[in-house]
Amino acid sequence: MSKIPFQTIHWDSIEKTEHKGETGTAYWQTLQLDGLRIRKVKYSEGYLADHWCQKGHIVHCLEGNFISEMDNGEQVQLSKGMTYVVSDDASSHRSVSTNGVELLIIDGDFLK
Repeated sequence: MSKIPFQTIHWDSIEKTEHKGETGTAYWQTLQLDGLRIRKVKYSEGYLADHWCQKGHIVHCLEGNFISEMDNGEQVQLSKGMTYVVSDDASSHRSVSTNGVELLIIDGDFLK
């Protein structure tokens, strides 16, 4: 990862992209830097991810709540103010949101 200069992120100026889940929709606002991706993500009501993810993340819940479901059947609920951290290839997980949620998700080379 290269050195990242001091900067602010004005989320209102970052384009939203739409990503369909198995059910529901995720809306991403993404800042891509060298070896680092920072996203503000909103899941709609009734969202279920369309894939099992093995990528590492730092996920912080800004508003609402959601379940991070593991492929072994374990479920972990996160609500506003809670965070989870996982490295690449350390779990197979997917997100489920009944009522919608807003997250800050950070991932990058440092989680390998």
